[in-house]
Amino acid sequence: MGKTVVRTEAKGDAYWMLGGLYEVLASSEDTEGTATVMQMTVPVASGPPPHTHPGSESVYVVEGTARVHVNGESHDAGPGAFFHFPAGTLETFEPTSTVKLLITYQPGGIEHFFAEAGERAPRRELPPPPDTPPDLARLVEIGERYGMQIQVPPG
Repeated sequence: MGKTVVRTEAKGDAYWMLGGLYEVLASSEDTEGTATVMQMTVPVASGPPPHTHPGSESVYVVEGTARVHVNGESHDAGPGAFFHFPAGTLETFEPTSTVKLLITYQPGGIEHFFAEAGERAPRRELPPPPDTPPDLARLVEIGERYGMQIQVPPG
């Protein structure tokens, strides 16, 4: 039988990355490797490039709106929208307003990617807007170490 995890306030690690706040609610250590649960708050003009994960990903829109791109199709998503992507699904999202997402990755471990690719958030709020474009080549390299395939857009 696994261990029970109870948190009555946000205590997990939090990272600033690609203009957003990425909070670890339950790490792979918490879930004995079965899952990583994260909350992401991402403003307009932020969000990840198209990518795949080695495991599955489930996304629930808590607040705000986004356009979710999966397998060549686009879906407008608002509060209550839910998506499940099997391992290897090419997907991304574009916030159309500041969006808050609850995401579960199975198996766990993806939090190590965010720890390496992002910077530890000194506060649980959105970072200042970036003044330089993201280093996508660095993201691709880090992603490969965690089984992710990140597609760099042309140009």
